Amino acid sequence: MALQFPHSKDPDSDLDYICDWSEWLGSDTIDTSTWDVPAELTDGGNSHNGKVTTIWLSDGESGETYILTNKIITTGLRTAERDIKLKVKNR
Repeated sequence: MALQFPHSKDPDSDLDYICDWSEWLGSDTIDTSTWDVPAELTDGGNSHNGKVTTIWLSDGESGETYILTNKIITTGLRTAERDIKLKVKNR
């Protein structure tokens, strides 16, 4: 089951979206983070800091829901993925 970002995205906006891994990580931290982004969305860059990953997104088709995948590797060498839904609609 995919998680969902709490707010929809306007096709003309360029916004950051955050994935908080702190509950799952416990005392571990994120070493690397990658995102799989559908071709209709533009990945404007991403980062991670301790227990949180961030991605900047633009574009998308109004009325569509996209699934992004965030994959992390921790400093403790654990690997995990989360699928996250993002709804796009005109605001």
